[in-house]
Amino acid sequence: MSQLLIKQKVFSWTDTYDVYDASGRPKYFVKADLFTLGHRIRVYDKATGQEIGLIQEKLFRILKEFEISINGVPQGIIKKEWSIFRPKYNIDFRGWRLEGDFMQWNYSIYEQSRCVVHISKKLFNWGDTYVLDIENDMYEIPALMTAIAMDAAQCSEER
Repeated sequence: MSQLLIKQKVFSWTDTYDVYDASGRPKYFVKADLFTLGHRIRVYDKATGQEIGLIQEKLFRILKEFEISINGVPQGIIKKEWSIFRPKYNIDFRGWRLEGDFMQWNYSIYEQSRCVVHISKKLFNWGDTYVLDIENDMYEIPALMTAIAMDAAQCSEER
């Protein structure tokens, strides 16, 4: 089991996050492109500086839709679904499904009936801080990409 801590940089022109491992060492860096139509967010390996993932908003959709690519290969999509009282999202990525309270950042990702990732928001921090508890290291990058895509989907609703 592994854990990632996502910390938002407060004073930044775009959505920018540092991602730390359980020991507090920087592991990934997340930065949104400034001048684009729709959201475009890139995830980098902190050690090498290489881009490992891209989350891109699909344009001209009635409901928000974000494509997730890892190492340049499209892997799946997160879509906002029509709902009245609570935000609802559909994920077409690795056969996963999301359950929980998305607005409060307390939800889990399931593969079949097994919880593979739990995402929660840490309270009382300077800037948003999220914790990803990941069942297996092989889910680390997909879990990070899903959490960032969900953040982008929720933030785009607020704008």
